[in-house]
Amino acid sequence: MTVLPDDGLSLAAEFPEATHEQWQRLVEGVLRKSGKEVSGAAAEDALSTQLEDGLTTRPLYTARDAAPDPGLPGFAPFVRGGRAEGSTTGGWGVRQRHAAADNRAVLSDLENGVTELWLVVGDAGVPVSALGAVLDGVYLDLAPVVLEAGTEVAAAADELLRVAEEQGVAPQALRGNLGTDPLGHEARTGRTYDTGPVAALARRCADGYPGLRALTVDALPYHEAGGSAGQELGASLATGVAYLRELTAAGLSVEQACDQLEFRYAATADQFLTIAKLRAARRLWARVGEVCGASGRQVQHAVTSTVMLTPRDPWVNMLRATVATLAAGVGGADAVTVLPFDHALGLPDAFARRIARNTSTILVEESHLARVIDPAGGSWYVERLTDELAHAGWEFFQNIERAGGQAAALRSGMVRERLAETWAVRSKKLAKRREPVTGVSEFPNLAEKPVVREPAPEQPSGGLPRVRRDEAFEALRARSDAHLAATGARPRIHLAALGPAAAHTARLTFAANLFQAGGIEPVTGGAFADSGAREVCLCSSDTLYEEQAESVAAELRAAGAAYVFLAGRPGQYSGVDSYVFAGCDAVAVLTATLDRMGVS
Repeated sequence: MTVLPDDGLSLAAEFPEATHEQWQRLVEGVLRKSGKEVSGAAAEDALSTQLEDGLTTRPLYTARDAAPDPGLPGFAPFVRGGRAEGSTTGGWGVRQRHAAADNRAVLSDLENGVTELWLVVGDAGVPVSALGAVLDGVYLDLAPVVLEAGTEVAAAADELLRVAEEQGVAPQALRGNLGTDPLGHEARTGRTYDTGPVAALARRCADGYPGLRALTVDALPYHEAGGSAGQELGASLATGVAYLRELTAAGLSVEQACDQLEFRYAATADQFLTIAKLRAARRLWARVGEVCGASGRQVQHAVTSTVMLTPRDPWVNMLRATVATLAAGVGGADAVTVLPFDHALGLPDAFARRIARNTSTILVEESHLARVIDPAGGSWYVERLTDELAHAGWEFFQNIERAGGQAAALRSGMVRERLAETWAVRSKKLAKRREPVTGVSEFPNLAEKPVVREPAPEQPSGGLPRVRRDEAFEALRARSDAHLAATGARPRIHLAALGPAAAHTARLTFAANLFQAGGIEPVTGGAFADSGAREVCLCSSDTLYEEQAESVAAELRAAGAAYVFLAGRPGQYSGVDSYVFAGCDAVAVLTATLDRMGVS
């Protein structure tokens, strides 16, 4: 029997050290089997992924991928967290958003895990006059309240402070944010409002309410207009700097001005990008603070992205929100808002709110994500991505500053144009399903029953657009729904499988997914004449296409097929009108197909 050495736990002690080049050669062999003849660095490049902001994610990171020292939590540059204790003492703040005057819903949330409230006030939410009723029974010395009131911020702030005084809450015990954000409002609506109360509210908070902030630097408008992570970071920096200038001009010290700001960012299902973005945001603001002579500690509020939410198959949104919340918590957000899975459909019901708040509860209490500060710190990938995002954000910030600052860049159209360019590139990836949307562009369910919710108040508009990843496919599905309502049937396509299952299953599944993404019902099995379709898609292997594609296409034409697709891209065949394959422009294909079918 072999006796194992008693050398502690040196599990790799007897193995020769592998080199990066040896790993690349292994990759070459794998790629060669798939028909790609590349070697060395080119083999590694073949497995790399292009991100927005000109960034590239490589398949392997090692100690060679150096990044600046991130420091320690609670110390500049705050990459590893703004507070020395991180979220270890109780997790991040669970901040639920409410846009309706529903006191019972507010109390239910607070009694079941929510620790902070985010109230949308004004025409798009709770009337200012109803704020007191909505907060009835809420202990304002325990639950921070954050307002989003647009042009009614002064009245909403007065009402909140009146309610707190009426409850007997000491000024030093009141916590939250009055939500003043004139540039965010302008980004949303294209309209400015009197910024006179901004400095006055900040002075009021600084002098009498140490736990209350006056301003929000909301980066969501830029994310929701299709911006990249770097653009979101740059726009938030430019907005924050603009507010610092305004507040210090009004007499506040730089430190006092910094203390009045809370930054709001989107958290997406791209977990590593979200983690790195929040870490980079703190580093960037620390740099601003360093230049201005302040500590530069950034307070962060992360919100699960509306861009990723889908009204179709909304249950998948729970999974997206879970990953995004995990990323926000790991990334060091001070407070996290999980938008309910039915947010894209209207006002959330009680079940959706419960799932939203329990998402954070499970991650903190059961998964123990908050026990370790910055658990992603030290990852070669995360540290490198953090550094690269910080540079991308700083570059966009400098572009805005060169354009005259955030207000000037918004009014000149510079910000809108840059965001639109980014979204146009991403839209092409979505259309080609290079960026899949599960339940919409991939694995859609045409038989799903629509989820109906009470309409939400109309959101502010007139400024930057609001986009969603599913919008192009949603338009196609809407055409199919209208056709179903008018005729009692969806548009159909016959999928003709050639040969045994082993030959056609992969392409049959691919074609079924593709056409269902446009609301076109695939019909498999049986004769074409019995399918109720006028178009057909051949599905099989390249070998069988060589043998049968042209003859089968001719037979289908004779049987009445008006248009013949072929799944794959093996070559050109007589009788085949078009080819569908991985990476084809699915939106263009589906739009043209619905047009031919007379589906308006």
